[in-house]
Amino acid sequence: MDDLFDKNLEEHLKTTAPLAVRMRPESFEHFLGQEELVGENSPLRRAIQNDNLTSLIFWGPPGSGKTTLARIIANKTKAHFAKFSAVTTGINEVRKSIEKARESLKFEKRRTILFIDEIHRFNKAQQDALLPYVEDGTVILIGATTENPSFEVISPLLSRSAVYILKPLSEEAMKQIILRALNDKERGFGNTGIKFEDKALERFANFANGDARVALNGLEFVVNDLKGKQGAEKKEIKAEDVSNILKEHALRYDKRGEEHYSVISAFIKSMRDSDPNRALYWLARMVEAGEDPKFIARRMVIFSSEDIGNADPQAVQVATAVARAVEFVGMPEAQINLAQGVTYLATAPKSNASYTALLQAKEDAKKGSFGVPLHLRNAVTNLMKKIGYAKGYEYAHDLPEKKSKQTHFPKEIGEKEYYKPENNS
Repeated sequence: MDDLFDKNLEEHLKTTAPLAVRMRPESFEHFLGQEELVGENSPLRRAIQNDNLTSLIFWGPPGSGKTTLARIIANKTKAHFAKFSAVTTGINEVRKSIEKARESLKFEKRRTILFIDEIHRFNKAQQDALLPYVEDGTVILIGATTENPSFEVISPLLSRSAVYILKPLSEEAMKQIILRALNDKERGFGNTGIKFEDKALERFANFANGDARVALNGLEFVVNDLKGKQGAEKKEIKAEDVSNILKEHALRYDKRGEEHYSVISAFIKSMRDSDPNRALYWLARMVEAGEDPKFIARRMVIFSSEDIGNADPQAVQVATAVARAVEFVGMPEAQINLAQGVTYLATAPKSNASYTALLQAKEDAKKGSFGVPLHLRNAVTNLMKKIGYAKGYEYAHDLPEKKSKQTHFPKEIGEKEYYKPENNS
């Protein structure tokens, strides 16, 4: 009964759902822009067609086809297909599906593909819960993520899965997707007679910035807007129509995705290179895209110690004050505080001596839990005094230069010099 309901719902959505849903490809022939990944003779395509899959992770930007590819697998494979989104699904629901998969494998000799969209939204414990069933073959996992799986998928799960990278769609692929939607009479605008002039098609493909969902949502908006204004079913869409209707270019910036990390990286590196102009540009990109200002402020506080340090001890005070101002003032006014902080940090003298010293000290700390030298230990009992605790300790305030030459390292480490400040730090 559930399968019948799902099929009826899918048929209904073919005509009533948003264009991006209606035009979702159902076969490799219509799956555009990832030919290297699923081309005619690619290993992945052969594995899908032969129903011989191992666990997979699809990593790519929004609108590159991760979910669509999973749906094509569902259509092509002989396995059961269980689909979840990590945004709306808890691990208990997934476990119930895994239990059904175990019964199917035991009694029907039929495998189950477990598709989890946005798998990076599952925390470590939730991902750990999947591991035994992936490892023993109860399910074949397909995870989709916009974030780098090296950081967001646990290592044991990653080592048991093949990672496939989906690229932003090319301009040519975007044009084909748009034309297909315009010409499709069943699910697209093929019955309207609406056409794109070449320059308009090119402008629209650029607007979409490699995201098929953006292209199709934008196309639907443009077509409906023009139909409403003209009251006619036929019209050629010109370049100026696209520009006028889609007035502001949509910045591709996923606050939880790979682009999020790329933009903040450019922001930090611009400040590190003492370039306030480029740092302000990347700040503006984040602000315009709706990035959390607290996240930006936190990164500025970290930067003030990591890249400026004692070259300008006031930098961390400025960054911390900006972070407090962001919380107290709130957006949009707090962007002024952020801009002041960015220009201060970008033009401040730079030193990473404190940070590099910490990294070197951590390497020695990893060598072992060596004992604290006896003369540095507090002798709080008679037994401690008897076995040498605090013996020979030099109290710096009793010395003429207020500085002792006694060792402070375990003997296994020896004497070290981590902190090597330059003249300005």
